[in-house]
Amino acid sequence: MAEMNFGGVTETVVTSKEFSLEKAHEVLKGETIAVLGYGIQGPGQACNLRDNGFNVIVGQREGKTYDKAVNDGWVPGETLFSVEEAAERGTIVCMLLSDAGQIQVWDKVKPYLTKGKALYYSHGFAINWNDRTGVVPPADVDVIMVAPKGSGTSLRTMFREGRGVNCSYAVYQDATGKAEERTLALGIGIGAGYLFKTTFEREATSDLTGERGSLMGAIEGLFEAQYQVLREHGHSPSEAFNETVEELTQSLMPLISAKGMDWMYANCSTTAQRGALDWAPRFRDAVKPVMEWLYLSVKNGTEAQISIDSNSKPDYREHLNEELRQMRESEMWQTGMTVRKLRPENGEQ
Repeated sequence: MAEMNFGGVTETVVTSKEFSLEKAHEVLKGETIAVLGYGIQGPGQACNLRDNGFNVIVGQREGKTYDKAVNDGWVPGETLFSVEEAAERGTIVCMLLSDAGQIQVWDKVKPYLTKGKALYYSHGFAINWNDRTGVVPPADVDVIMVAPKGSGTSLRTMFREGRGVNCSYAVYQDATGKAEERTLALGIGIGAGYLFKTTFEREATSDLTGERGSLMGAIEGLFEAQYQVLREHGHSPSEAFNETVEELTQSLMPLISAKGMDWMYANCSTTAQRGALDWAPRFRDAVKPVMEWLYLSVKNGTEAQISIDSNSKPDYREHLNEELRQMRESEMWQTGMTVRKLRPENGEQ
């Protein structure tokens, strides 16, 4: 493990330099890693572990997702099974179904969590709010987590490029005395960039806050507000979209990713710098109360209950698809579709 300075605060992180792939193989020798669910995180984690030489099987019910697993090289009856059979065969059972799916299959999976096995998560939702989800693991199994800070698609893509997504990790229950070693080995196995320690509670709370905040909810709300103001003041859809979304995602975000916000500012015009520096505190002060409200709503379980209630409705998928359709067909994102077609890589310029 290495001590690193993050903005003046020292944290312990783990990389493949401190915990090698060879060591991960030693720790997981003789283990069968059963990945349950092949939707969002399942494919990236299962395929990365397989490519790194670990003994992996997949548990997935039949349907389109099952067919995707077959197309990815998982063999029915050999490395691809029903959720229940995979849970029975696995010594490390990876619950990578959706949060709602984990609740639905828990009673079917729990009997196969026998003494000494590990129950692995990539999100703390089901365990942290187990008074609401009903997911209470047996006392004689390890309960562990590696949570990639990115989608399963990004995890797989970056792995193929020789890079890794940063991940948090946590041990909720150490029944065997080797829970942390198992956790770190799995993190290295899926191709983590670096691993930083957390708890199930902190991961679940920060994750739901981030999804509803700057990563998804807040950014869409900000896009909509600026786009609508520009359109209402007579700017064209193309101009409003380029100034709101396109320039941010295609030009500025890569600069921020490379070296930080100050470096991005330094590579913009002096007029842009002055305006950004003046207005950033105003946005911070306006948004922070909403962010605090959001955090408390997550912390007290309100957001978890909303998710559980909505996801358990029989017509949930239809309502979700309708909400996504409305977003997709809004003027702003229809404009975005046209703008993307006009990018140089998509046609002659």
